[in-house]
Amino acid sequence: MLAVASFLAGTVDAIAGGGGLITLPSLLAAGLPPHLAFGTNKGQSVWGSGAALATFWRAGRVDRRQGALAFPLGLLGAAVGARLVLLIESQALRPIAIAMLIGAAALLVVRKPARAEDEAGVDDARARRYLARAAVIALVIGAYDGFFGPGTGTFLIVGFVAFCGKGLPRATADAKVVNFASNIAALAAFAYAGAVAWSVALPMAAGQLAGGFVGARLALRGGARLIRLAVLAVSGALVAKLVHDLI
Repeated sequence: MLAVASFLAGTVDAIAGGGGLITLPSLLAAGLPPHLAFGTNKGQSVWGSGAALATFWRAGRVDRRQGALAFPLGLLGAAVGARLVLLIESQALRPIAIAMLIGAAALLVVRKPARAEDEAGVDDARARRYLARAAVIALVIGAYDGFFGPGTGTFLIVGFVAFCGKGLPRATADAKVVNFASNIAALAAFAYAGAVAWSVALPMAAGQLAGGFVGARLALRGGARLIRLAVLAVSGALVAKLVHDLI
């Protein structure tokens, strides 16, 4: 059952983020204590983000110049965020995350993503500005993922669309670079603390691998329309869950 849940989560996460909405409650329902559920969730989700990234990479959808900068910054940000967990009460971020998710969804509705021809026609000066913005997004959202997490994929997609001149298919592919990096950093921290149940994480990893490949292929075929609908649906589900947890 957990492997099936991880397959569904990997599919959704590859398209719009939010796979943790499926796997984390499943792990808790299976009886894992919270600290072990969080660590095991990272132990299996990293495989899905890696599979999605590999699929987008082979399809030529990843901005490799941006990725070379965003990956290490996402890794660094997540490591810093994981350290902040010890200093700041994560519950304080719930209202902020709710407001950010609502804002991100509204921005995606209002702002028109770039078309493929517009992405290709960017001059050098604007390309450098976009690269600098992408670096900041990778560092900040990477830290958010290491510290709190819900909505990471959604924030990355919307951030790349709104501030880096990306279309939705390209933004989704580039988001996986940072998401994979932040998952690696978070997993390393949990594994070091002995908070990963590998006997559970590894079977779920098989589901995540399959789901990551399937979801990325669906995103490639469905294009901007599918991604937009999926991001809006995931945003709504995340807001509902965070409001429920807050109450």
